[in-house]
Amino acid sequence: MLQTLASGFIILAASAGIAEDALSFSDATPHRYTFTARASEIDPRAREHPEIEFVFEKKGKPADVQNASVDTKVPPVGKLVIWLMGHSEPLFERVNSYGMHAIQVHYANGWFGKFGKAEPADDSQFLGNIRLEAATGEDVSSVVSIPKPDSMMERSFQFVKWLTKTHPQGRWDYFIAEDGKSLRWDRVIISGSSHGSTTSARFAKQVKMDRVVMFCGPRDQYQTWQSLPSATPANRYFAFTHVLDGGWTGDHYCRSWELLGLNAFGPVVNVDKTKPPYENTRSLITDADVKGDAGRAHSSVVPGRAAVKNAAGNFIHEDVWRYLFTHPVDEIGTSTAHDPGCQLDLRAAAKK
Repeated sequence: MLQTLASGFIILAASAGIAEDALSFSDATPHRYTFTARASEIDPRAREHPEIEFVFEKKGKPADVQNASVDTKVPPVGKLVIWLMGHSEPLFERVNSYGMHAIQVHYANGWFGKFGKAEPADDSQFLGNIRLEAATGEDVSSVVSIPKPDSMMERSFQFVKWLTKTHPQGRWDYFIAEDGKSLRWDRVIISGSSHGSTTSARFAKQVKMDRVVMFCGPRDQYQTWQSLPSATPANRYFAFTHVLDGGWTGDHYCRSWELLGLNAFGPVVNVDKTKPPYENTRSLITDADVKGDAGRAHSSVVPGRAAVKNAAGNFIHEDVWRYLFTHPVDEIGTSTAHDPGCQLDLRAAAKK
């Protein structure tokens, strides 16, 4: 069950009877399974929030479709990846091949179009609080009202409960707490790209996760929530971006990485010039050829159409993706000092 500490962190309370049971599949026809389901059909409490462009249908098509997959041919490692962005089948194929379950949920993240560039100069937690409310359903922001059933936490929990009933041979029950009231967040890897990676990082500050995988992010360049005490240990955050991404050239990502404390676990490493395990670092970059296209650079770090391939037509960052999701968290690189070339106070820099 979840407990809120005086510090504001949410942790998973381990009851005396919880066993760290081994996970295995019993499937007469093992193969890779994929699922889709509408959030509004899974949970009747789900509601639309048109004030932040969060609705169940757009242009006559369902907008609340959620995705899940697992490969029962692969020995399970007992990790659930929750992806906070539009569904990425190439990414899900890969995390399934690592022995992981994966889901992508529809939660109230439409606020970004309205408030994403509205950061008050006197509120360094403004965007972080909106992200936290969207993720948890807790009333922490004064500008949005997102109830628990429409939060990422509850949508994920309800989806996994549905999957447990729909696909028992997939052992989705392994990720539900013993009291049946929440997910086992210590078995969850939270991940996303861009906006989704930023919310992943903010959520992991509040709830202890197994790991955080951040593609092209986090951002929120004028906010300071990145330096808050973290329920998830800092060595469990992993980041990857392209050097032509505007978030990198503008010092938004390097700033967040340092505020998160990632430089304590190794330097920024160019994966195209270093072999795995990339000095055991948490801060990974690429300068792979994207024809100078900053837009493509932003998306190129995630498996998909924008990702870079070699002459044989294979993705060049397969080892990087595996590293991000599977590298042992206790294996860390050499601590590095602040990079003087990375601006930490971007608001002050903008005034010059």
